[in-house]
Amino acid sequence: MSNQANYRHTLTVRITHWVNVLCLTVLLMSGLQIFNAHPALYIGKQSDFDHSILSITAEERNARLVGVTKLAGTNFTTTGILGVSKVAGADTPRAFPSWATLPSGQDLATARRWHFLFAWLFVVNGLAYLVYGLTSGHLYQDLLPSRLALRHIGQSLLNHVRLRFPRGEKARQYNVVQQLTYLAAIFFLLPLVVVAGLTMSPALDALFHPLASIFGGRQSARTVHFIGATFIVLFVIVHVVMVISSGVYNNMRSMITGRFHLGTES
Repeated sequence: MSNQANYRHTLTVRITHWVNVLCLTVLLMSGLQIFNAHPALYIGKQSDFDHSILSITAEERNARLVGVTKLAGTNFTTTGILGVSKVAGADTPRAFPSWATLPSGQDLATARRWHFLFAWLFVVNGLAYLVYGLTSGHLYQDLLPSRLALRHIGQSLLNHVRLRFPRGEKARQYNVVQQLTYLAAIFFLLPLVVVAGLTMSPALDALFHPLASIFGGRQSARTVHFIGATFIVLFVIVHVVMVISSGVYNNMRSMITGRFHLGTES
């Protein structure tokens, strides 16, 4: 079969996708700035560094600052990456480096403003996508796997690991691994991160008091929020690797113009 163009992504899907890219980028960078204000995570109601499950701090050793990341009671030296980084040529205590945060300098108030603004934009954009997906049939036609597809999930997963991707007519639709991954992100991971984030808001916590109880306290909700955000980052990394491996130009064109070339079936 010769190459042919296929209209793969509708305008609504493309717009909500790129709004998500913008929102998640700002949310991640501003979130890391917020984390820097108190670089530790806890389970339960205690919030002192001695009871943290994760902390990223700086210690002075032999007259120099050393970055120390503590995870589940085990210390790791992470100078230059986490805990201590260069600011104006000098070693500076900082959980995440300035290039990874928004704003780059220590500014909790501004980071919170960025985070809350884009969090609500992210929620509105997600609801718009969900309404469109349900009314247009996109969610259950494109993302809901068939019983036949589920029977071949092992082969589909193996093809992903081997970076072998479908061509021709098989490339018209998402494969079962993509479908299940997107469904898990849309209906579990992203809502979990949003709800955990809402739980940390004193105003919303006062209105919906049971939220804190669901997570076992606001500190636990903060930890769930951080872990969920980490999984989102991992999801994005794998997604980008798949996009590059399966044809970056073709995939980017399909998400900008909607047109996707099927290629030759193998």
